[in-house]
Amino acid sequence: MNPFPKADELTRRQFVSNAARAYLGVHLFPMLGGTLASAAPATAAKGGTAKSVIYLYMSGGMSHLDTFDPKPKNKSVMGKTEAIPTKVDGVMLGNHLPKTAEVMDNVCVINSMNSTQGAHEQGAYTMHTSYALRGTIAHPSLGAWVVKQGGRIHPELPGFVAIDSSPEHVGGGFFGAKYSAALIGSPDEGLQDSKRPDAVSPEDFDRRLSLADRMNSQFHNRYPNADVKAYEELYREAIALMKSKDLSAFDLSRESAATRGLYGSGRFAQGCLLARRLVENGVRFVEVQLGGWDTHVDNFTAVAGRCKEFDQAYAALITDLAKSGKLKDTLVVVATEFGRSPEIKAEHKDGRDHHPQAFSCLLAGGGIKGGVKHGLTDSSGGKVKEGLVSVQDFNATIAYALALPYDNIVMSPTKRPFKIADKGVPVASLFG
Repeated sequence: MNPFPKADELTRRQFVSNAARAYLGVHLFPMLGGTLASAAPATAAKGGTAKSVIYLYMSGGMSHLDTFDPKPKNKSVMGKTEAIPTKVDGVMLGNHLPKTAEVMDNVCVINSMNSTQGAHEQGAYTMHTSYALRGTIAHPSLGAWVVKQGGRIHPELPGFVAIDSSPEHVGGGFFGAKYSAALIGSPDEGLQDSKRPDAVSPEDFDRRLSLADRMNSQFHNRYPNADVKAYEELYREAIALMKSKDLSAFDLSRESAATRGLYGSGRFAQGCLLARRLVENGVRFVEVQLGGWDTHVDNFTAVAGRCKEFDQAYAALITDLAKSGKLKDTLVVVATEFGRSPEIKAEHKDGRDHHPQAFSCLLAGGGIKGGVKHGLTDSSGGKVKEGLVSVQDFNATIAYALALPYDNIVMSPTKRPFKIADKGVPVASLFG
């Protein structure tokens, strides 16, 4: 008998969370994240050197023309944005990214991204899952796939963490709740409710834990259900996490004032610093979101503001990882759902509209060749001329950087075949 005959994934997760709050005095919902996957496949793909991923998601559709694919010879397209040189000959950026320009020798710019999805919800879903949004199935996000196929690195910390991200984009899909991200709002607050409350003494906590164990045992004997067993595992791992000495990885106060200042004070900036701490401590996949890129109105003012926070934080992250030697086994991704139109809408205070036909993403570390520009758009930045990279190809390249089998087929509970990047093929030429 299934005790949750019609319950969806959120309801099941909430059941465990509520039970923990009632019996233990703690809230475990944020810790129900990526957990230990089945053993890595016997045959892994040859690829990069990445062990972890820091996935920086620019929500809203980042303007490629004002950032990574400027067209200095086409003033009608560039508007108020100017192109500046970088540390790499032949690679130019928008003038609001001066610090990023200094680290481009570590970065590969893909200027030939292309998507079939031109709406935010559908575009973000496809970028995160490699599949089109369907009402009949929830596809696992990229982070869930990475933990599922690659396993967890640290035995107690979550395998997948999302900072300031949209929950609908970082779920476990048909893999189940244990592959969803552990969600963090403010980076300064870390993983909330992950410690025993002061009002609950150690003795009282142990008593409640013992009571919960007895109730769990009775419940599991009565309902020998796979879903119930899965949530028992989540419960056990949440308790293990609470007692882990490495829970301090989530504590930004342990960083020096100088290091925190290097990244900047904004939520995205501190999220990047937290992401660096997490991958250093064995978290497999960390997503950090920076919103505000939907620049239909007043594009140039909005881009300047978004770039100010991105530029300092991104340059600091790349510099920090390179200095410590961690960039070799950390793939840093900058992604967005689509670009913005070459046409500037004067009636919308110089805004730009959605443009999935051509846009830019970045890859750095994990065996990716730095100082490289892949692909080419036309003189207006409106169409891809050379080296087209689909969203699925991009995600396959991420899997390839991790030496994961991008062509491995996984069957869903409904016996349908899926791959981490659908029909995508990695851009192997980016690795050196």
